[in-house]
Amino acid sequence: MEVSKGVANLELDFNGQIIYPTLIWDQEMAVLIDTGCPGQMKDLLVAMDQHGVSYEKLKVVILTHQDIDHIGSLPELVQHCGENIKVYAHELDKPYIEGELPLLKDGHIANPPKGKVDELLNDNQELPYCGGIHVIHTPGHTPGHISLYLKQSKILVAGDSMYSENGTLQGIHIPTTLDIELAQQTLKKYVDLDIASVICYHGGVSNKNINEQINKILANKYF
Repeated sequence: MEVSKGVANLELDFNGQIIYPTLIWDQEMAVLIDTGCPGQMKDLLVAMDQHGVSYEKLKVVILTHQDIDHIGSLPELVQHCGENIKVYAHELDKPYIEGELPLLKDGHIANPPKGKVDELLNDNQELPYCGGIHVIHTPGHTPGHISLYLKQSKILVAGDSMYSENGTLQGIHIPTTLDIELAQQTLKKYVDLDIASVICYHGGVSNKNINEQINKILANKYF
């Protein structure tokens, strides 16, 4: 679904579960945020093509964190697209993504996906792609979890810092969050942003009264 001009959440079905990587593009290039589960590269390329974006236009992949449903198709995607792609992630999750350390929540999986991280991301970093991307370090779900604020469209790509149901933000997903207290504290970083819509990797888009919804989540006691 195209959320705003040049921004779409790609709907991928994995064993009956829908996940939502985000695609951003302009006339010059495309950026993919998260890569789905292992074996979903073809589904990603089909979903991109539905928005008129070919894989040749993809220049940047940003990983919000290390979980297998976010990095799963990274190796295939990089192999398919060659050296044209630059992969970004936060330094705290880099060793897990590259396979130096076992994935924190999926360490039991034999031969997990892994791929080289080309550039490290830091809190408050600005990336110059597609109208500007503001990086927000939002640890808790994993140590190196990041969210991304798309400055041109005022869209927050929340990764797994929050999830949504039927267009309503539901806050932190407790069963999959490593540090619940830290996860809630870092949501405060969203309060001062002018957010038109939020894309959650699990649940999709929420676009009504975002700041009110976030303040309500912050008022909850998870711990």
